[in-house]
Amino acid sequence: MPPQTADSLLARGIAPKLPAERMRDAILDKLRALEAQGATRQEAIQELFPSTQLDDDVLESVTAALLSGANLLLIGPPGSGKTSLAKDVWALYPKDVVVVEDCPVQDDPYSLVDAAFAARHPACPACRTKHGAVAYKEIGDFDAAKVDARKVPIRVARLREGYGFARLQGSPEVFPDYLTGAINLAKLEEIGDPESPLVLEPGKVMQANRGLFLVDEIGKLPRGTQNVLLQALQENIVTPSKSRETFPASFFAIATSNLADLEAIEEPLLGRFTSVYVPFNRDHDKNRAIVDLAIRGSRLDIPVLIREAAVLLIERWRKVAGESPELGEVGSNRTMIDVLKRSEARALLRGASLVEPDDFLRGAAEAMVGRVRGRSGEGYLENREAVEAFLAKQAPKVVADAAEAYWCGFFVEVLREDKGEGDRTARELKDAARDPKLVAEALAGTSGLAKLRRFAEYAGAREAPASDDIKSARLRMVLKTFEASGTFDAPKPPVAAAKK
Repeated sequence: MPPQTADSLLARGIAPKLPAERMRDAILDKLRALEAQGATRQEAIQELFPSTQLDDDVLESVTAALLSGANLLLIGPPGSGKTSLAKDVWALYPKDVVVVEDCPVQDDPYSLVDAAFAARHPACPACRTKHGAVAYKEIGDFDAAKVDARKVPIRVARLREGYGFARLQGSPEVFPDYLTGAINLAKLEEIGDPESPLVLEPGKVMQANRGLFLVDEIGKLPRGTQNVLLQALQENIVTPSKSRETFPASFFAIATSNLADLEAIEEPLLGRFTSVYVPFNRDHDKNRAIVDLAIRGSRLDIPVLIREAAVLLIERWRKVAGESPELGEVGSNRTMIDVLKRSEARALLRGASLVEPDDFLRGAAEAMVGRVRGRSGEGYLENREAVEAFLAKQAPKVVADAAEAYWCGFFVEVLREDKGEGDRTARELKDAARDPKLVAEALAGTSGLAKLRRFAEYAGAREAPASDDIKSARLRMVLKTFEASGTFDAPKPPVAAAKK
């Protein structure tokens, strides 16, 4: 196949698309495809962000913002899923793009051959020199109307880190040169002229050209660095301090910020974004999905009852603490996952193969206290005391509530709310909780206790596949927790709670 040139694009009438337009088209195409397969609009929107579990209304707002073409600022407490969402946006972004051959910043060919497009989105100095028939000292005189499109080689490039995708972690130490670029000494030695724009190594905003720029914690950037980003968002260009030329910086930007850093974002920069608030999930099932995904591949078996307790604990903390800057991290998704990781670590320390309630109580305390912050030593101790007081009251309670929810699920889904059958089953389960032999027989299918076997089948279907020893230990743990929490002694299963 002969080399492709820019005139082939013109001949086919292919119009140039800016990054925001490419993002919009990718979203609409995927939504239509998913809905054609039978997905509801809500299901289709969730599928756009497969690694992120957020409330449906938040995901819908994010999708609408992306479709609007505006740069997106995600605001919310630490650990609410902002960065995970931003990564999903990049995964959604179309990676194949037509570029000028050998261009260091993936120039759009139309920046060389279309005068109107070039005026708004100029090509880089390297392309203007190489394909615009001007010396680098005359780059400012470049005229796209004089470029022969047949002599501009093009290719399809695959965008990747540093080439169409750049990520920046906000910090006071991130200076403007990190965004604009720096002198490449090897290029300087080769070219020999420090004034040449060709000796500049592309910075983050140039690396993002034609793609996406992700800025984590944008409010932590110094003012001068924010101004560099502002120029790129306003004009699709960047002017490095050590260069006399401008470089292309056309990208879609997605930034994140905690509430505490919001006031540090310069007002003009803030005006270049549309913001979406990303709170902690209110949807319990989505919180469960977060931990279920996070503990896949865990070394030990973490039963459903323990997972449910971890989610309930963090959800209740969020209601108590709200989004306090010093205590918000205690209720983050990261902490919710860490509760289970610490519980698993406690089980490993005692040489067990199964995470049990005592492991959970110790792991939860270590995970939540470990996230306490304070502006002073005294503030830290006060906050720690508040978390410890909460744990003393709520940690045992959520284990009992998780056990009750487990039993209620069985009562509603299997027993169909038959109260008499529920009482008879509870008596059999109570006997089995005190006799490991009965549990083993139930799992082997040899037990004469039909109601116990029925519950064992229900429990097995809810849990992950495991060896016979793990299944037996897991079922005994569930039954012992039922007994310890008083689930068997409840006069009536709380049907309303089960349905909820």
